[in-house]
Amino acid sequence: MYTKHSNLVKIGDLIRTAREEQGYSQDEFAAAADLGRTYYGRVERGEQNVSIQNLIRIALTLKLEVWDLIPPASKLKKAPARLK
Repeated sequence: MYTKHSNLVKIGDLIRTAREEQGYSQDEFAAAADLGRTYYGRVERGEQNVSIQNLIRIALTLKLEVWDLIPPASKLKKAPARLK
């Protein structure tokens, strides 16, 4: 089972909305962006931390700017501290 973080869910929601608006299925989009289908599905569900490189790849495939896929800071929550 994967842990979801609310910030990742918000990013995933923005990505999903943009993908659906452009008429891609998840499988079609993952292939177009050269990402694994399972990985991409986890990103959309907020279960996977997306790297900057992959966020750029997603934005380019959607013909969007990277910042279009990131919620405003006022909508984000501070991530929990890491265990030491």
